[in-house]
Amino acid sequence: MKCPFCGFLETQVKDSRPSDDGTSIRRRRFCSECGGRFTTFERIELRELFVLKTNSKREPFNREKIKRSLAIALRKRPFDSERIEKITSGIVRQLESLGDSDIKSQKIGEIIMETLAPLDKVGFVRFASVYRNFREAQDFEDFLGTLDQK
Repeated sequence: MKCPFCGFLETQVKDSRPSDDGTSIRRRRFCSECGGRFTTFERIELRELFVLKTNSKREPFNREKIKRSLAIALRKRPFDSERIEKITSGIVRQLESLGDSDIKSQKIGEIIMETLAPLDKVGFVRFASVYRNFREAQDFEDFLGTLDQK
């Protein structure tokens, strides 16, 4: 594994352990060239996924985008990074189990919203406001009105 600090190609694994949910292996690494320490994760990938964007572009799936979106939506909420990682892994497993390697970005957004709704209403509304492109306070009011009806 290449060192992210100096680019040296041979780093050493100092510690390996499975994640709490058993879906990845966490490895602490050490660079013998610069002394840098860093963490890597090894995950199962059932199939290579691609995202079909609304502008008809096709790009490789990036789980970090989901993780980043969740972290933003759940900022200052009772969710630590490990829990966000578990939620991200669950969403990725759902996407992989859809049976198709090409997934519409709208489908990804809907799955994220379905996942957030029962976990945290504030995070759900934050995500929805960006995903559904709320522009005015009335957009929030309309959306919150639909939540009350459910």
